[in-house]
Amino acid sequence: LPKYPKTIGVVTSPTGAAIRDILQITKRRNDRMSVTVFPAVVQGEEAAPSIIRQIETANRYNMCDVLIVGRGGGSLEDLLPFSDEGVVRAIAASRIPVISAVGHEIDFALSDYAADLRAPTPSAAAELCVPVKDEILSQLEETKNELYNAVTNKLEKLRLTINSFKPENLEKQFRYIEQPLLMRYDNAKENLTKNMQDYIENLRRTLKEKVQILESCNPQTIFDRGYSMVTDAETGKVIRSSEETQAGRKLVIRPSVGKIDVTVDSCSK
Repeated sequence: LPKYPKTIGVVTSPTGAAIRDILQITKRRNDRMSVTVFPAVVQGEEAAPSIIRQIETANRYNMCDVLIVGRGGGSLEDLLPFSDEGVVRAIAASRIPVISAVGHEIDFALSDYAADLRAPTPSAAAELCVPVKDEILSQLEETKNELYNAVTNKLEKLRLTINSFKPENLEKQFRYIEQPLLMRYDNAKENLTKNMQDYIENLRRTLKEKVQILESCNPQTIFDRGYSMVTDAETGKVIRSSEETQAGRKLVIRPSVGKIDVTVDSCSK
């Protein structure tokens, strides 16, 4: 429901108790509120088509901000039009928020479930959608005072700020501003230089460690120590054990420099 509706529409009997209660409560809560009555038959065979027609009229011409659909108490048969399928569908299709207010608190109709809000009575519907004017005015007054105080405090702060920049105080104020900035600049420059030096030193140390690791993993370094790699001449498979070759096989021995072609005479463990 809109918090501050300008116009409230009421689909009900123009001569029933419901409209009198709604108008009385609306006037008591907010005498500036506009109420548009959509007169409808609320009992008998003509009730459902009449209610549907008025709901559609209110929506077609956008005549209100909230629409109360209901009537006062009555028998179960008297309230049946508000459970009519057409009425329920018209309420569900309404672009205007609908409050269903049918009968007394113990009475229920299908319109209660299709509406945006159910009120136990038409009077309660008026209470739900009509804001109290005195409360609104009180809130406006409070907001006005808060705004006035905020503006006043802001102006006072600006006045004090302007006074502090009188010609006789400008140089002093400038020094108060400049000196901390210069100190921050010197500290930042010193920290930046130190951090860059530390960063470069860490990079050099890391690079040196990586180079040492790579050199230790280089097969050529191992070969330079006097080790050699033996492979099968035909398959190229590395021979790691005497069981992986046999007499008569041709092997290739790769020392640090060059290669040696050999033939196996015998194998032993």
